Amino acid sequence: MSDPVSALNNAHYGAGIAEVSELGAVGMITLRGDINTRGVQKGAVDVAGVKMPAPLHCVTDGSAGIAWMSPDELLIMCNYADVAKKLETLRGKTAKVHALAVNVSDARAVFELRGPHAREVLAKVAPVDLARDQFKSGMFRRTRIAQVPAAFWMPEEDVIRMVCFRSVAQYVFDVLSVASQPGSEVGYI
Repeated sequence: MSDPVSALNNAHYGAGIAEVSELGAVGMITLRGDINTRGVQKGAVDVAGVKMPAPLHCVTDGSAGIAWMSPDELLIMCNYADVAKKLETLRGKTAKVHALAVNVSDARAVFELRGPHAREVLAKVAPVDLARDQFKSGMFRRTRIAQVPAAFWMPEEDVIRMVCFRSVAQYVFDVLSVASQPGSEVGYI
C-alpha cells in the first residue's frame, strides 16, 4: 500500500493574522440513513468512539469525531489508516437498518484556522454569524467558503476546522490565506 497524499501536502500559511493549515490525510466516512434510529446511532458511536452530536454540532476527541451533516447524514472522522477497518465494522453494525456508509477520505480536504483572529478570517468568506455568542465550540455548519461548499466546526476556542472537496482545496487554501493577510483585521469579532 502506498502512503496517502493529501490534496496540498500539508500546506501552511503562518505569516498572517491567523494560521492556515491543510491537515493532511484524514479518515472520513459518510453515514446516510435515519440517524435517529438506535442502529445507526449505535454504529456511529461505537466506530467513532465519541458521543452522538446534537443537530448542528460536532463531537471530537483528537482525530476521532462525529459531525451532524443533516437530518439523514453523519460524518465520522478517524485516523486515515483506520478507515477500512472502521467502515467494515460500521457496515456490520448497521446491516439490519437502512443505511449507507462510504469512505470519502480521498474526496475531501481538511483545513485548520488557528489564532485569536480565526473567527474574523472565516467571517470574511463564509455567510455565517461567527460572533462569540452565536457560534461556539462544538457547533457545526455546512455553508460556503467564498464560492465553494464546505463545512466547519470549532473543536476549541480560536481553532476552526473545515472540510471541503479535494478538487477545490487549493482555492480554499488561497482564499483563507488572502483573508489572513497581515493588517487585514476588521475588528468586528
